Amino acid sequence: MSLQGVIATLVPFAGAIPGSIITKNNIKGWYEHLERPTWRPPNWAFGPVWTSLYAGMGYASYLIYKDGADPTAIGLYASQLALNWAWTPIFFGSHNVKLAFYEIVALWLSVGACGLKFYSINKTAGLLFAPYLAWVSLASALTYNIWKKNGDKPDPKTE
Repeated sequence: MSLQGVIATLVPFAGAIPGSIITKNNIKGWYEHLERPTWRPPNWAFGPVWTSLYAGMGYASYLIYKDGADPTAIGLYASQLALNWAWTPIFFGSHNVKLAFYEIVALWLSVGACGLKFYSINKTAGLLFAPYLAWVSLASALTYNIWKKNGDKPDPKTE
């Protein structure tokens, strides 16, 4: 892989690093005290899953860049990446579960649109978005469930 491919693959991690710090600082003191569904993935699964998804979406962006991405593809990629990076500070940082749900719905739509657009340029790039969309679907259901069980902006320490 070229240097451009490596850089493109690593770009999604730029927003993931601050997000992982915010998440880590809120797992024990906040998240673990929320009422959560029994079907949720274990906490240890999120790191490896997001690592593979970020690498996949980054590599997909390289593939479409290499094959002549148009402004729409670049815009969709940038918007889904911005929405992805924004979810963690909303959910884990401000504990605004209601807003996080609405934000993740926008992310889901953006990921789907980006994956379809990427597929029209490079089939492999589009298919790399399939596991990402599946995981965001699960995360959307989880966010909705947590919101409905705990309220808009839960503070389980004081409830």
